[in-house]
Amino acid sequence: MRLSRSVLLWVVVISALVLVEVAQVAHLFDLGYTALLGNLLSFILALVLITVLALVGAVFVGIFIATRALSQRGFSPFEEEMLKMRAEVREVRDRVEELARDRPREPPGGVGP
Repeated sequence: MRLSRSVLLWVVVISALVLVEVAQVAHLFDLGYTALLGNLLSFILALVLITVLALVGAVFVGIFIATRALSQRGFSPFEEEMLKMRAEVREVRDRVEELARDRPREPPGGVGP
């Protein structure tokens, strides 16, 4: 079984995030609050970046959930009408063919007996 590139990409991304989480739990990123608040511009930039990324992620998750919730499993009303119309056209065609078989053919030119 061969993994596609997108699956491989997600495996790498999730593995990197797990490693960062393990490093955080192991206190490898031990920065005090004074170091964070010391450079106020970096702190504000980090908050804005996290907020923007959270909003974009929330929009994508919302779109996904709305699409799944609102999607229909069956045919749309338009498709149902098209299927009904197809059945009606088939029925009319069958009736016309039946009438054509029952009616005697006229000679060309419209002159009859």
